[in-house]
Order: sequence, then C-alpha cells, then structure tokens
Amino acid sequence: MENEQKKFYVTTPIFYVNDKPHIGSAYPAIAADVLARLHRQLGEEVFFQTGTDEHGAKIEAAAKKAGKAPKEFADTVAAQFSLAFDQLGIAPDKFIRTTDPEHEAAVEIFLHQLKASGKIYEGEYEGLYCVGHEAYIKESELVNGLCPDHKTKPEKLKEKNWFFKLSDYQKQLVELIDSDQLEIRPFSRKNEVLSFIKQGLEDIAISRPNVKWGIPIPWDKNQTVYVWVEALFNYCSGVGFGSDPENFAKFWPADLHIVGKDIIKFHCIIWPALLLAIGLDTPKRVFAHGFFTINGEKMSKSLDNAIDPNDWVAKYGSEAVRYFMLREIPFGADGDVSEEKLKARFNGDLANGLGNLFSRTTNMIEKYLDGHIEEFVASPKDLSAASDAFYNSDFAGGLIRIWEEIAWANQLIDKAKPWELVKEHPDKVKELLLNLAALLYDIALKLAPVLPETAQKIKAVLESGDIKKPEPLFQKIE
Repeated sequence: MENEQKKFYVTTPIFYVNDKPHIGSAYPAIAADVLARLHRQLGEEVFFQTGTDEHGAKIEAAAKKAGKAPKEFADTVAAQFSLAFDQLGIAPDKFIRTTDPEHEAAVEIFLHQLKASGKIYEGEYEGLYCVGHEAYIKESELVNGLCPDHKTKPEKLKEKNWFFKLSDYQKQLVELIDSDQLEIRPFSRKNEVLSFIKQGLEDIAISRPNVKWGIPIPWDKNQTVYVWVEALFNYCSGVGFGSDPENFAKFWPADLHIVGKDIIKFHCIIWPALLLAIGLDTPKRVFAHGFFTINGEKMSKSLDNAIDPNDWVAKYGSEAVRYFMLREIPFGADGDVSEEKLKARFNGDLANGLGNLFSRTTNMIEKYLDGHIEEFVASPKDLSAASDAFYNSDFAGGLIRIWEEIAWANQLIDKAKPWELVKEHPDKVKELLLNLAALLYDIALKLAPVLPETAQKIKAVLESGDIKKPEPLFQKIE
C-alpha cells in the first residue's frame, strides 16, 4: 500500500480592512508563500490560506468615514490586498474573506456547537475596550491611561454579553504548550504565553450588543459575534468546516499559523481553548514574527510612513522585495527596514552576488564551450542546509547559507582564472564550467521557494543546453 501523501496547511493572520495593505501585512504572507512552495517542492500536498478580516466596529467607522457601506468598503480594500499579494508573487490556495457566505455559515455552526458544549453563558461585562485592537483591555495594561499600542484612551463599557468559560482551560492549555503539542516559537513567545496563562485566565465575552456590522449570534439576534472570535474561525472555515468535510478532515489541524507577536495570546490561548470546547484538534505550531521600524521610526498613520509594497515592487521587482524582507530581519525578531537597505541588498546580494555568478558562468560557457553543455547533469544535490533553515522559519539563516555558496563560487572563478587556464588546459576549464553550471542549478533549486521567477530563469537557461548571452538576472541600480 502506498504511503499517504504528507500534507501541510499554513496560514497567515487575516488582515484588517480598515486601511490599505502595507509592507507589514506583506511580511507574513511572503513567509507563508515561501513555506508553501518549499513543502510543495518536498512533494507534500499543500494548502496555503490568507485573506481579510472584514467585520467589527473599526470597519464600520472606517466605512462611514469613507462614505461607503461596510461591505462596499470591505470589497475595495480586500481587492487591494489580493492585488498587492499577487504583485509579490504570493499565491495562496485560498484568499478568504470573513464576509464570504461560507465563512458566515461555518461560524454559525461553530457557535451552535460551542453552546452545546455548555461552555458559554450570559453575563455582564464592565470594563475597558480598545477600539483600535477591537479587544477588551485591563487597567493594568494601560500606560498613563492609554493603550500602549494605539496611544488612545479606551472606552468604558458596561454591557450584556455571551461569555466563554476560558478559565476552564487553564490547566489543559499549560499542558499542551509545555509539551509542545501546541508548539509556540520563538521560545521567548512560548514563555510569554505560559507566564500569562499561569497568572490566571478569566472568562471572555464572545459577543457585542451594539456592533451591527458582524455575524449575529444565532439564538440572540441583538448580539453579534465578537470580531476576534469570528475571525479566528477563518482557519477552519477556509479549509471546509461546514462545507467540505473531506477537505477539512484532510488538512485540519493546521500545521502552522504565522502571526504577529501582538496577536499571539488570541492564537495561543483563546483559539486553542475554543477548539478544545468543540472537540477539534489544536494547531500544531504557531510562529510569531517580530515588528519592524521604517528608518528607525515605528510605522504609523500619524507619521504617514507606511510603505506600499507596490511602490517597491515597481522599482525593484517582486523577487527583490521577497528576498529583502526575509533576509534583512531574522524571522521572529524585531528589525528596521528602509529603501536604502533594500537598494543595498539589491545591488550587493542580487546583482553583484547571484547575478554576477550567473553572468560570469553563462558568458564563459558561451565563450569557451560554444554555449554547449550537453554533459551537464541537472540533478538536485543536497538541499538540506538551506531547506532545513527555511523549514524551521529561519529564512535569513537559509539565505545566508546560499549566499556563502555564491561567494565561494565567485571566488573559485577568481582563483582558477579560466580566461588564462583555457590557453593550456581547455579540458580543465570545461570541467570547471560544468561544475559551476551544476552548482548554479543546485542554487536555483534551493532558492526556488524565495525567488521562484529567478530560479526558473536560471534553470531554463541551463536546461536549454545551448547558451547564448542570457539577459542579466538583476541590473544594478545606481
């Protein structure tokens, strides 16, 4: 009996449509796309999902400000996200929208199951609410009376809600996370989540009475589902919960949720507890990426310094932006990005590094071998060093290893001096160039998840067996 094909289900957070996409929203989507491509390269059946989060008070307010109905407003911004991702070569299997009828129907089923579990009850919430986060916030979390992230004063609320008995899951969550059954990385985030849980979990409200733009609670039409609870369920609805049981059974539980470090508590405490309540497996792994500044300053609307990824793509190409975002900052850490740094990586790593090796090798094959490399065997070598790093979300580490090979190959050419060697030992030059062609092919295979177009160009030239002055991979930008 044949082994069942291994599967891999990876997600990004779904992005809030209160504003157009920026480089920060592209960051986790690029990472997820790279992992999806890597796992396909390894022969696995992959499902990669991203999308948009479209309900809640913040969307309602943004739509009103724009003079549009909430759905019309969401349609416009969701299309901008889809286009921006397409421009970056990000190719999800599913771009989910929380206004999709299938998602709304799945959430209704989920709510009925949650009610049947006996883990929800009606109660009254009195406390603080941050509209920026669309989340309840404790007095102890404020800095000088303000939300530390949005620098705004939270609203005081007193309202009737439906509550979820999150407190019932404290012990079970600690066991899941401690044992790595629910793996949280980097380790610093795992410790942060465990510390938070051990301080004691309180029950949470899962509905709002005064937010009209949302999915109604099926048994209480005066309430809509709290946007965070509903949004989390996209990870299930997108792979067929309530609509395609076969696909859902195949891909659930998710192998990896990529999230920002600011939403890790939602994904590692509330989300697994909700899943446990309705009898579903928890995700296998949650990886929290860091934040980055722009030229040393926090990206914010007030500073108007958010970078539109389309601007960078227009100037440097999608491959350069993909490379830069994953190479510049170790995934999981905080860092800084700027166009100046992107240009330096473009010229130094892509044009002078990889591009130079490709041009030198192919030009010499044309010059000294008449462009013919019939003996060249296009067989993949060991992919493990870089692929293992990518597999574990160490994108910068994997790229560093590949560029060490590129540097070594360029140095080999400098030392061997084939332009002199060919005068007396043409056979040695032929051997050198065939080895360089094999190395370039190997590098292309390793780079394919990160730079799919560039990798394909390299492979196509080498596989043609007849090389005639190929176009440069990257033209240096002055």
